[in-house]
Amino acid sequence: MRATALKGAAAGLTSLALTAVAVTPAGSAPLSSPEAAHQTAQRTAAEAAGWAEAAGVEIAAAHAAVSGVDFGSCHKDEKLPATVECGAVTVPLDYADPAGEQIELTVSRITARGEPAEHQGALVYNPGGPGASSMYFPLLGGLKEWKGIAQAYDLVGYAPRGVARSAPLSCQDPADFAKAPTQAPSHPSPSYKKERIAEAKAYARGCAHRNGPALRHYHSLNNARDLEVLRAALGERKLTFMGASYGTYVGALYATLYPSRVHRMVFDSAVDPDPRQIWYHNNLDQSLAFEARWADFRTWTARHDDVYGLGSTAEEVARSYEKVRARLAYRPAGGTVGPGQLHAAMLGVAYYDDYWPRRATALSEFLKGNDERLIEQAAPKAETAKARENGNAVYTAIECNDASWPTQWEVWDRDNSELALKAPFETWDNAWMNLPCAYWSEPRQRPLDVGAGEGELPPTLILAAERDAATPYAGALELQRRLAGSALVTELGAGTHGIGGGANACVNAHMERYLLTGKTPERRAACAPHPVPDPVSLEQHAETGRVPRAV
Repeated sequence: MRATALKGAAAGLTSLALTAVAVTPAGSAPLSSPEAAHQTAQRTAAEAAGWAEAAGVEIAAAHAAVSGVDFGSCHKDEKLPATVECGAVTVPLDYADPAGEQIELTVSRITARGEPAEHQGALVYNPGGPGASSMYFPLLGGLKEWKGIAQAYDLVGYAPRGVARSAPLSCQDPADFAKAPTQAPSHPSPSYKKERIAEAKAYARGCAHRNGPALRHYHSLNNARDLEVLRAALGERKLTFMGASYGTYVGALYATLYPSRVHRMVFDSAVDPDPRQIWYHNNLDQSLAFEARWADFRTWTARHDDVYGLGSTAEEVARSYEKVRARLAYRPAGGTVGPGQLHAAMLGVAYYDDYWPRRATALSEFLKGNDERLIEQAAPKAETAKARENGNAVYTAIECNDASWPTQWEVWDRDNSELALKAPFETWDNAWMNLPCAYWSEPRQRPLDVGAGEGELPPTLILAAERDAATPYAGALELQRRLAGSALVTELGAGTHGIGGGANACVNAHMERYLLTGKTPERRAACAPHPVPDPVSLEQHAETGRVPRAV
């Protein structure tokens, strides 16, 4: 799932939750002695590992509390201004062996800008992915939407394990990952499917070969454990945390494992944490939701046919898009932008509606014979290839390690072929991204049953856009059901992914009030949608100085 996107963690004292309970069906014969012995051995090993990891977290957190974070200048690769401080937190690669191999997580910070009396500690942010870094997060304090929060909190970002300079993962040569042009058929042929199956198998082998035994330790459970160590290293008695997209899963797992160590938590664009959804079914649900969001973009573009000339109905805009796809399949723009690159760029319109004018202009100009806009927005960039390959490697490792996946191609083929009949826009692209998990050789984790009972947690705040495609709205409802005392703020009729600190003043007011005072709406609150973008061409944006968000 792209939860950029498109996916959390747990720790120690959950050994029983992570252990399968063998049940003999009523009326059936008891297990044979070898079978019973094998299952008993499995349960015993899992329980022992769980308790060892719980103890390892406590040991690592105690050490981090003493060591702290030695903040100073940031590494040049971070490309951060001098106003931001950087440091590192040491965590065990394997929490069951806290004295064994250690890895470092990079951390960034800008201290609270208000008076000492206003200071409420550190606000730690996880932007999701999996595979994304929040090292940039402290810079948001300079925006008006974050000004009040930046007065009270140190804004702290970090690169989770595997990401960027935090013990980075890699599964293939970045040049191979960024190869272009590529195809992206909505209804792939049997021969194309065979090619992608071979690629998925090769990618899974590459992950195992390049990372070795360490690969198994990159999963959501360890991300939550790392967050507990980071809390201790920052000198915080309790954690104030904001997670977006997959970051909400990390936060939910942390809240389940360490409820007494939570101060305040904001869950922005929540992943459905039901263990049955992690991650195969979440990805299917996501693909279905993308179809509706793709329709939102086409409807908006049709409404402004006088600007873009792509059609006066959503169906006509779809036909214009298919014309672009067909031409690129025959002759890639700039030699590098084929249907695959076009689709990757257009996926942005499902995440953020402020991409709409930019993408509509690119399609419009291409059909008029000018491919410069499309090349600018969709062509792969050599300077970002390494970071993109790293992000994809982390995404794959965590999703594949976190839970069981179907291992028979027939299951994937059946489910995605059926879904693509009603949701062709994203279905197969999402399937190919996750298919390495069918051929993953590493041990799988058992997803934690996220939840907190009445009084176990302080009030928490969930933010969700009603038409979010990357994390469908049902996930926010499920998270609220599981976290007693949580409140949900919904942006009605909107689909932007990640709404906290964004364009909706009503959402931002709820978020700021909660982070500064701990007060939430009673249970549910609704905000009217933020305005959709102006239908303005790139040329008009240049004239007025209003430039939409670039990718």
